[in-house]
Amino acid sequence: MARQKGIIKLKGTIGDITFLKTQDGYIAKERTSLDGNRIKNDAAFQRTRENNSEFGRGGKAGRKLRTAIRPLLLSASDSRMVSRLTQSMIQVLQTDTISDRGMRDVINGDLGLLTGFEFNLKGKLSGSLFVPFEGVIDRVAGTLSVDIASFVPSQMLAVPQGTTHFKIVSGGVDLDFETGVFVTETSETAILPWDITPTAVINHVNSVPANSAHPLFLVLGIVFYQEVNGSMYPLKNGAFNPLSIVGVDTL
Repeated sequence: MARQKGIIKLKGTIGDITFLKTQDGYIAKERTSLDGNRIKNDAAFQRTRENNSEFGRGGKAGRKLRTAIRPLLLSASDSRMVSRLTQSMIQVLQTDTISDRGMRDVINGDLGLLTGFEFNLKGKLSGSLFVPFEGVIDRVAGTLSVDIASFVPSQMLAVPQGTTHFKIVSGGVDLDFETGVFVTETSETAILPWDITPTAVINHVNSVPANSAHPLFLVLGIVFYQEVNGSMYPLKNGAFNPLSIVGVDTL
């Protein structure tokens, strides 16, 4: 695959070369002569079929998790988040030691590998919030909580230029990867000023069904605002809002 350079941007096919536009710019790639039916049936492509099958499972698992936390993702994600999450899900299913190659799935893998996943690389939680926090998942009670001690925002919160206010958000998710059924509860603070005024102690408790048999996920994030003439506006449409998986619990 090659990247186009110059002032003329081509799209389409010339001979065996296809020109197309991607988020990385204009590229050119050689057209393959492989037939789809051959890939599906030829024994030589068994590994390819297995890889494709697991890639599909990883993509579906990522979509189910994204759907479950959609209320928070609407204001915190980057353009490559979907592909990054799919890759992380594939890494999870590759830890499945029960299923045959090509049939491995995330429900048998180590979902704990998703802990620390950043949904927005333009604004990582690890590079924004510098006050210690505690995330606790109580499967028996069905609670996913976050506790943050009082802190001075201007000292312990790195913010994008133009920020005047912020709020802390969190979410607890109970997700059945087999059916796609989920239960999600979210919490948020009031919109707080980014100044030298210490915050109150923050305690979020997100409730899901008690004694669940499904994986549980705890996410934590920040939403940045700019105050203009007494009204609050999401800063740069949320381009730099962090959101991260800070806890995972499986049976």
